[in-house]
Amino acid sequence: MTRDAKSIMQQRPLGRTGIEAPAIGYGCYGLSGAYGAQDDEESIRTIRGALDLGVTLLNTSDTYGAGHNERIVGQAIQGRRDEVLVCTKFGNPGRDENNAPIGVCGRPEYVPIACDRSLKRLGIDVIDVYAQHRVDPAVPIEETVGAMARLIEAGKVRAIGLSEASVQTLRRAHATHPIAALETEYSLWSREPEVELLPACRELGVTFLAYSPLGRGFLTGAIDARASFAPNDPRSVMPRFQRENLALNLRRLQMLESLAAEKRCTVAQLSLAWVLARDESIIPIPGTRRLAHLEENLGATLVQLDARDMAHLDEIMPRGAAAGERYAADYLRTVGL
Repeated sequence: MTRDAKSIMQQRPLGRTGIEAPAIGYGCYGLSGAYGAQDDEESIRTIRGALDLGVTLLNTSDTYGAGHNERIVGQAIQGRRDEVLVCTKFGNPGRDENNAPIGVCGRPEYVPIACDRSLKRLGIDVIDVYAQHRVDPAVPIEETVGAMARLIEAGKVRAIGLSEASVQTLRRAHATHPIAALETEYSLWSREPEVELLPACRELGVTFLAYSPLGRGFLTGAIDARASFAPNDPRSVMPRFQRENLALNLRRLQMLESLAAEKRCTVAQLSLAWVLARDESIIPIPGTRRLAHLEENLGATLVQLDARDMAHLDEIMPRGAAAGERYAADYLRTVGL
């Protein structure tokens, strides 16, 4: 992928907002020390390099690095705000800027407070897509979405979204105010959304933001059976990365690598090309701390998959094929509500 990629980056509609978004976005989670050492200068260079390449959808959250992630995004986009689609979220368990623990919160009175804090950290006047990071089971979704819709009326938000919500919650939310985007994990390794969520998104005109489309690095081929993860790396407690499960999953990865070699692309490019080919309503948002990896990811837009290739990938990675759950049991209870 060369530097003229910006001129050829495919565009996809963002819900029914009339906003156009790049076919591949950028997930910023890993820039706050989640998957390795934090390097703010390199992170800013990578974000600016992403913009140069046409990757103008930046996805962050107030809980990533307890606000650190939003501040880094804000620094990176200074002077380039008009080029960027800023997507951020609120209401996920974590810690605030004072390191105090916070839980899932969708209370209507909290929504504008969280929004104002994000706007300040990002250094912008309006958020393009503001999403509830995790559904609060103690608050009716209609109340939370109603408060989010009022942010649009106030001119602080252009569109609203949800993350890791069930299809029932999505429908209730959408009936309250149009939902532009639903962010949920989706990849060859995590195909559960195909059952209900993706069909509902197509029906309602909701864009599906596929996070971890490279399986948190697994679908890049960079992880082998000897892999070990630091205690603060989320993969250290994820069942799919535990030794027995990882060994089983690596067998399927070998088959993916063989097909990638046939297609003359990397396994990461093959995996992203598959997500892109599944549906026009899907925008994968892979994350990386390295500009070279980002450029490699964009090569997925040049990989052509025909019906035979898609069938072959279904055989290699059918739905439910991954060994182990995607999250530990305690955290898994916070998704799909």
